[in-house]
Amino acid sequence: MKRSFSLRTRVAAATALGATIIVVALGILVALAINRNNLSQLDRRLETASDVLVPNAATAGLFLGALGDKGAFAITIRSAGGDTVLVSTPTRLPPLEPGWESVDVNGTKYRAFTATTPFLGTRISLAVPYSEAQDVTTEQQRQVALVGVLAVAAASGLGWLFGGRAVRPLVDLTGRIVRRDPELTPASSGVREADELASAAESMLRDVAEAQDATTAALATARDFAAVSAHELRTPLTAMRTDLEVLTTHQLTAAQQHEIFRDLIRAQGRVESTLSDLERLARGELSTDQDFVDCDLVDICDLAADDAMRHHPGLQVTVDAVPLTVRGMPGGLRLTLDNAITNAVRHGGATAVRITLRAVDDATVITVDDNGSGVPDAERTQVFERFHRGTNATSSGSGLGLALVAQQAALHGGRAHFEDSPLGGARLVVELHSADAHPMPHLPAQNATSPASPR
Repeated sequence: MKRSFSLRTRVAAATALGATIIVVALGILVALAINRNNLSQLDRRLETASDVLVPNAATAGLFLGALGDKGAFAITIRSAGGDTVLVSTPTRLPPLEPGWESVDVNGTKYRAFTATTPFLGTRISLAVPYSEAQDVTTEQQRQVALVGVLAVAAASGLGWLFGGRAVRPLVDLTGRIVRRDPELTPASSGVREADELASAAESMLRDVAEAQDATTAALATARDFAAVSAHELRTPLTAMRTDLEVLTTHQLTAAQQHEIFRDLIRAQGRVESTLSDLERLARGELSTDQDFVDCDLVDICDLAADDAMRHHPGLQVTVDAVPLTVRGMPGGLRLTLDNAITNAVRHGGATAVRITLRAVDDATVITVDDNGSGVPDAERTQVFERFHRGTNATSSGSGLGLALVAQQAALHGGRAHFEDSPLGGARLVVELHSADAHPMPHLPAQNATSPASPR
């Protein structure tokens, strides 16, 4: 498992690393500068000594040969060409060109300066051991290294000290998150990263809380929906079981058996209808933006009217509409019309239905009028609830037809509601606010009755 370190430790380590890099870089530069400075001082000392020795070169040769250098210095005087040694200390320097130069004599490194006498034309070379400057340089570089180590240690300590203060807002934020504080950014902490993190964490926790509430609500709705669905399915299933028990345990006449079979068929149809409507509700909940396309609403109304009159002999359905194209779900719009017509016929006993389409501002309004028994004022809101049946509803329905109408209206950004109908029954009004309604091109914008009339 990868080892974890605190942010304070990382800040201190980063400070120490940064300080080490800077100190090493500066130490190298300072060491080079010290070396150059000490060498330059040694060169100036040799040059100063040559200024004294060159004017006295003639007399210096009288005693130079007898002078012992003991390796502390070396002086060699050569002819103008540099080939012949005129006089020298016991440590003899090799032939050198005028100027400064580092040479090796008998395994010892010397720093030498060579000058030419103005009148005699001889070359005088002076040298001292290179170690004289190197020892001073080494000592000074050692001192620089010591100061660098102390600087790194001080930087690490200060990084640890100030790092604690720098990360304190993050530590406080962590504690508040652990305590589940509802407000994570009551005031600025003075640290931009901490404030940004607090804002992001607060937003994330808020989203998580909202998602949790939505999930809880969805689960509660699902539980309630499942419970009601089970109740609605249990009733016809119980009736079917009772009929089957009667068939298997009693001696029945042919007429009685025929009646029980009819009752079984009705119960089975109710179960099938309920399951189909539940499937349609679930499909509507899973719809996406990709399901919305441009569709001819008048054509959908015509098809719904034709199918309704074919399934309900004696029913007349008319379509009065301005040709419109809408952005919607063709299947959902067709489902809305089918359920509206079926509801009027099955529960209202309607024999005439009129579908009207019109565009109002940015919305499309579908109006379905019928001449049935209508919907009582007190029930015009409740009938859109799942499994709710009005007082005029028959027992054969699933109680989901108008719930499907309300769902599709909501999916299209609108709503559904009931009003009084001029035909004497109910008027179902479906508003599609999200539908992008506009007259279809090259078609007359006038009221028209569906070509399938009379309906």
